[in-house]
This record gives sequence, C-alpha cells and structure tokens, in this order.
Amino acid sequence: MQKSTTLFLLISFTLLVLLNSCGSNPVRQMNEKAVDTKVYNAPYFSNTATDYVYKANIAVYGNELSGIFIVKKLNETTHRVVFTTEFGNKLMDFEISDSDFKVNSIVDELDRKILINTLKKDFRILLKKTYVVEKQFEDDHNIIYESKMGRSYNYLYLSKTGGGLLKIVHASKRKEKIIVYCTSENNIFAEKIVIQHQNIKLRIELNYFNNQ
Repeated sequence: MQKSTTLFLLISFTLLVLLNSCGSNPVRQMNEKAVDTKVYNAPYFSNTATDYVYKANIAVYGNELSGIFIVKKLNETTHRVVFTTEFGNKLMDFEISDSDFKVNSIVDELDRKILINTLKKDFRILLKKTYVVEKQFEDDHNIIYESKMGRSYNYLYLSKTGGGLLKIVHASKRKEKIIVYCTSENNIFAEKIVIQHQNIKLRIELNYFNNQ
C-alpha cells in the first residue's frame, strides 16, 4: 500500500510542474474531407452486462505501479471506475459521465485535487461514447474525425481497411495533449489500451485480465 500511495503522490507532484513539450495539432497538415457521418459511437466499454477488468501499469518519471483497473457501465451515460492494488485493496472508486463526476471513495494519501482532475480527464476521454463529428480528415491509412470536447478537441483515428477505433488524440488548436491507443481484435472490445500524456512523463497501460 505504501508503494502505491507514494507513486500516486509523485504523480501529483509532477503534475504541478508540467512541461511544454506537446506535439503539434495532429491534423494541421491534413486535407479536410466531406464528413461522412454526423455522430460516431465508440465501441469500447459499451456493454452494461460486462465487467471490464484490466491489469494496469502506471509509469511516471521512471517509477512504476501495478494494479487492477475495473470499469462497469452503469447506464447509458455513466461508468464506474475502480483502481485496486494487485492484492485487492481499493485505492479509488469513481463514477464518471460527460457532465458529472463523483468520488465514491479514495484513500486519504491519494486525495489530491490535481491527481483526481488528471485521472478524470483521462477516464472521460477513454470512456466517452458519443462524438459529434464536426470535421473529417484523412491520411494514408486512417479516417480521422474531429469532435469538440469543452475547449479542446478529440481526433478519432479509424483504419481505412475496416479496423475499428485505433486511437484518440486529445488536443488544443495548437498542441497534442493526451493520446489513447487502442488494440482490438474484434473492433468491439479493446484488449490493450495505452494512455500517453504528451506534456508529462505519465503513461497508463491497461491489458485485459482474463482470470478464467
């Protein structure tokens, strides 16, 4: 438990000293295309009958923490997210939607506003279901949908060869901020997810945990 809380406190500290090394906006050099859909529904974490359980690895500035990441879709708008240690001790328990966020529980050592806000943004990007498509772009391999999220944008990369959602780039008008990479064999369930921050050395890797 001490190792878990120490690492999360380190994350909280490093978030206070953000670096300004973000990449440029991902579609700045791309040609805009006619929009082929007004709404895109992300396929992952969409089944209320499924408990999505992953082994989680969090790396920040050379330090690592392993644990269990659990997602449950409660209804059409809200997911519940739980982080535990590998021994089953609960570290944090959130409920999150596009407009609401509730902390059900969190250990005192991790109850830091900047840490909670960072994870809230990460989870909101990861679990968002419906995207209003405002613009569309293409590169050699992908169709890219642009969707507004607050004052920022989400860019959804879909393979031209029939693959599903490959990644989400969260960006301002000028810079990339967070990239979510998804690996899926059936375009319905993501076996591996990587959340990579561009302005700090924070990386969250989720690998599907099959305990059968």
